[in-house]
Amino acid sequence: MFFMISKNNNYFDFIVGTFVLFCAAIFFFTSFNSSSIKTSLGYELIAKFDNANGISSGSDVKISGVKVGTVITQSIDENKFRAILKFSIDNKIKLPVDSSAKIVSDGLLGSKYLEINPGSQEDYLKEGDEISFTQSSVNFEELLAKFMFSSKTKED
Repeated sequence: MFFMISKNNNYFDFIVGTFVLFCAAIFFFTSFNSSSIKTSLGYELIAKFDNANGISSGSDVKISGVKVGTVITQSIDENKFRAILKFSIDNKIKLPVDSSAKIVSDGLLGSKYLEINPGSQEDYLKEGDEISFTQSSVNFEELLAKFMFSSKTKED
């Protein structure tokens, strides 16, 4: 009697199954939106740096402190041994061709991100273009070491 299948039982199972699938869909939607995995909704640009220390795939790209894109890949120019960063910028943002890029630290011990300073020319960068004016990452450890050793030599 316990294992008898009735129309009521099938209806209840259908409702519970539908509810579980609905909850699973909401879970996956929420986890995808809150993760750093995003679909590319922008155009890709390239910038080359002497030192891209602290930048990796997924690092933020910002203009005036506001996130407008993401670093996609990081590679090396095998001829000039410069770091090549490929990043995406939101389609709503149009960057002039004389824009510059620099690697900036988010505070003294914070993570690093790519800061874009828009230029003033009338022509705009297009998909696959390169930002020519770049400034590499500042190595705080080297600066601190230089400061410490220079202050010791002054005391002697």
